[in-house]
Formats: sequence, structure tokens, C-alpha cells
Amino acid sequence: QVQLVESGGGLVQAGGSLRLSCAASGRTFSNYAMAMGWFRQTPGKEREFVAAISWSGARTNYADSAKGRFTISRDNAKSTVHLQMNSLKAEDTAVYYCAAKEVYSDFSYAGGMPYWGKGTLVTVSS
Repeated sequence: QVQLVESGGGLVQAGGSLRLSCAASGRTFSNYAMAMGWFRQTPGKEREFVAAISWSGARTNYADSAKGRFTISRDNAKSTVHLQMNSLKAEDTAVYYCAAKEVYSDFSYAGGMPYWGKGTLVTVSS
């Protein structure tokens, strides 16, 4: 099993920045080169893909809404992944979820994600 714990959410004004972190643990995570990423969800809407990063960090993928503003990174020595969010907008307000899977491909498909964190709330005031 894999346990994912998010942190770093909070209230920020539009135009500001936040850095989310996700700490991973568990025997499965240690044994497999897992891809990691972030999704977000607002009430009444489906969970949507934000960003993903491969085990080595060589490959990244971003939703159009995140390109140019968000940066995903990881530190495998610390089993953590980060999402640096700049130039935040009111529409970025959501619960942000960390996710992990063994295969990097099709990471943007939430339905096939085996491991999720419990989420951290990001609120951007306009």
C-alpha cells in the first residue's frame, strides 16, 4: 500500500503563490518507481488533472490551466512531490489531491488512479 499526505494548502490572494507538498510512504512506494501528480476538485465537479511527474522527474505533464503558472517537482530521497503554484486565480480554488501510480502513462485519467491522499484546500480570494 501507499500512503499520501498533502500539506501546504491555505488562503491566498489572487496573484499570490502557494507550494503544496505530498509525502509518500509505504512498502509499495519504496519498491516501485511510481509516478506522482496532482488533481483538484470543486463541489459538484469531477476531479480534474493538474500535473504529473515521472519517477525520474524527466517527464512532466500539465493541464492547460496550469501551464506557465504551476511547476511540479519531486525529491525521491525524501519521497515527496511538490506543486509550486504562482499567479493564482480565483478559479484555482479547490481541494488539491496528491496521487500516485506505477505507470506514468495516462496519469491524467483520475478513474484509473490507485492511490490518493485526503486532499488539502486551496482558497484564492479575488
